[in-house]
Order: sequence, then structure tokens, then C-alpha cells
Amino acid sequence: MTENIYDKLGNPLALTAFLITLLFPVLVGLLALLRTKSQSDFFIGGRSMSAFVVGLSAISSGRSSWLVLGLSGVAYVSGTSAVWAIVGYIAVEAWQFIYLGRKLRNETQKMDSITLLDYFESKYKDKSGLLRITGVIIIGIFITAYVAAQFNAGAKSLSTALNIDFILSLAISGLLIMVYMVLGGYVAVAYNDVVRAVIMLIGLIVLPIAGIIQVGGFGILNEMLHQLNPEFLDVFSIGAGAVIGFLGIGLGSPGQPHIVVRYMSIKDPMKLRLSAMYGTFWNILLGLGAICIGLVGRILVPDINSLPNADQEMIYLVLSSEYFGPVLYGLLVGGVFAAILSTADSQLLVVASTFARDFYEKLIAVKKRTDEKKKLFLSRIVLVISGIVALILAYTAQNLVFWLVLFAWGGLGAAFGPALILSLFWKRATKAGIFSGMATGTIITIVWTLWFKEMTGIYELIPGFFGALVVIIVVSLMSSSVKKS
Repeated sequence: MTENIYDKLGNPLALTAFLITLLFPVLVGLLALLRTKSQSDFFIGGRSMSAFVVGLSAISSGRSSWLVLGLSGVAYVSGTSAVWAIVGYIAVEAWQFIYLGRKLRNETQKMDSITLLDYFESKYKDKSGLLRITGVIIIGIFITAYVAAQFNAGAKSLSTALNIDFILSLAISGLLIMVYMVLGGYVAVAYNDVVRAVIMLIGLIVLPIAGIIQVGGFGILNEMLHQLNPEFLDVFSIGAGAVIGFLGIGLGSPGQPHIVVRYMSIKDPMKLRLSAMYGTFWNILLGLGAICIGLVGRILVPDINSLPNADQEMIYLVLSSEYFGPVLYGLLVGGVFAAILSTADSQLLVVASTFARDFYEKLIAVKKRTDEKKKLFLSRIVLVISGIVALILAYTAQNLVFWLVLFAWGGLGAAFGPALILSLFWKRATKAGIFSGMATGTIITIVWTLWFKEMTGIYELIPGFFGALVVIIVVSLMSSSVKKS
């Protein structure tokens, strides 16, 4: 195996395919500009998106490079037990499409809410701004760091692929995203997510098939894995704590603002069942494809030291380089970069909506009347500023960013997940309960990560989620009793 798996991009056809993948989003942004006339268009596509776009966009924005590189790497090391990493989020997100998504879409339209914090404030008639301020702080910390980490990962991939300076590649990554997002906002992000989901699917289906053929068939693959290590074929080979942790990943999905906003954007909420079919089908294929790549890779490249930097997450790129022609290889390498940015752009849009609408418009300039053109201009300015802040953070505080991103999914899931679920499905939830749950979920996630995760092996989202759930119920019952008295 070549030490630099990007060497193949020296081929003109591979490089052309790679660059087309990078620049295509800008074209989509230009086309989306024609549909972006208001702040609602910019942040939720004017609630006009199709079931297919919502289904694939929700999946694409939630997976990023973790699926393509990370999950295939987990399967390479641990075998079929990696399946537990996909079971939780596939099940939860299928439920979200059908039940949570439709209810949220209907309620946010009635309340004219275009952000998650809009919804909480309107739902509980919070004139104090307590829920909005709390949400702004949580999103500002976790998602800004998350975006910075995605920028950093994308810049590293681009820097290695094109053999250019890291700072230049970081600037290119940020510029690409900000150009098409400033132009088309949510519409550009959603349609680009669909294209990226298709590219990811091509790689995660075609590559395992090519690998299985190379090995000699599925039966031989099974035998060789058993000979290498029987535990590779045992889905229960990992400990109970690891299984619980993997399954717990799904608990974070309801609390991810960049995912739940997809449900708010659909034109017909009754078609979210169709979105669920598209999204779940895609989720299953992508997840199983990534696991198969890891299993096939373990046979074709049995020595982890043969991988660049002995990094198991490189197995996808190594196999792509070995078994694909230049055009498809360039497309798939570009797809990895695009997968990284598909999460970054969705999260950056949440940061922009949080500070443009939730902070400035609803807290600072609440008494000012602003027309749609000015709101749209402000939203674009805030998006650029947020992007620049994330770029600076990606460059100057890499260690902090990657430390935060480990529990960003858990922090958001614990802070917003229980609050959103109970606000939609439990009529007795109160403002005090929702606020207490947001704060509790955030605090438990941080404390557990720092002092208890290593000791217990349990993912911090699990205690954070259930702790917040209990606190919301208890505080809501107590506050409603006090109110009645």
C-alpha cells in the first residue's frame, strides 16, 4: 500500500473528478439564490422541501466523516460488533421522522417558529427570554466547536489530498461553505446534502462489493474472518458497557438542532412517513456498507501497520485507491471531504440562525421593526462572522475543539432531546421544567465526561439524557403544583 493514499489524485481524471465534487456546491448555491427571498427561506427553506430531500438531507447532515471513515475503522478493529453503533440512531431517527417530526412541523408552523428556540419560547410563552438565552449559550458553545472541528478535519483532508499548506486548505474549506451558504442558505445546504448522500452511498455499496469479489465471495470472507479471529463474527464480543454506549448514540438525535430543523422544512408534514422510508433505507445501507468495508479491509489489509500512520480509519481511502479507477476514486475522495462539510454547513446554519434570530432579533432588537430584506442581509452577515470565528477556533484551539466535539453530540442530545420530546408529547411540562432539563443535561454531560466516563465506560449522553428527563418531569410537577396553590 502506498504511504500517501492521495497520490492517485495526480492523475488528471481523478483530480478533475475531485475538484468537481468540491465546486459543485457553489453552483447549487447560485441556483438556490433564486428561491431565497426571506429569513424563513434562508433558515428552513420556506417550509417547501420535498419528502425525498428532507429524508436524505436529515441523514447526510447527521453522519459526516464519522460514518465513512470512523465506522469502517471500528469494524476493521472490532468486526461485526460495530453493528451496535448504527442500531440506536437508525431506530430513533425512524421514530423521529414519523412521530416527533410531524408534531414539531405542525406546531412550529402554528407558532410561526423557524428555530428550535423560537418553538420553546412560543410554546411556554416565555417573555423573560430565559429559555432562549439558555439555548443560545448551549448552541454557541457546542455547535461552534463542532463546526470548527469539521473545518479542521476537512482542511487536513484537503491539505493532504492536494499537497497544499494547512492554512490555505482551511481557508478554502471555509470559503467554499460560506459562499454557497450565503447565496442559498438552507435550500443550498439541503440539496447539497442529497448529492453527498448519493456519493456516500455509491462508495459504501460499490467498494464492499468490489472487495468481496476480490476476496472470492461472501462465504470465503466469512471463513477468513473466522480464521483470523472468531470474535470478528460475534456481535456480542464487546462488553455490555460498550453495547449500551453504542446504542445510546441514538438518544442524541432528537437534540440535534441541525437534524430536527429538517422536519420543520418539509412542505407537507403528512409525507414525513415517506421521508422516514427514504431516510431509514439510506441509513441502513450506509451503515452496513461502512461495516462491510471494515470487514473486507481486515482481510485485504490484515496488518494495521500497512495503513497510513497505522490508522484504521484510512481503510476506506486505501481500498478506494487500490480498487477504483481514477474518476471514481477522485469522486469518492471528494465525497469524504464533502461528507465532512455536509455536517459543518448544517451546523453553521444553526449557529447563524441562533445569533441572527434568537439572540439579536429576539433579545437585542426586539422592539425594532425590520423588513425581510434586512433580516436576510443580517442573517448572511452573521453566517459569515460565525464561519470566520469557527475557522479561527479550528486553527488556534485544535485540542480544545476536538475535546469538545467528543461530547458535543452528547451535550446537545442531553440538553435539547428530553426537552423537545416532553414538550411535544407531555402536556404537563412547564417552562421551569424545560429550563432545568436543559441545564441539567448540559452539566451532567460535562461532569460525566471529565470524571466518570473512563471509570464506567458509559457514554456521557446516557446519564445526561435520562438525568435531564427525570429533572424535567420532577420540576414540572413541582412548579405546576405551586402554580395551582
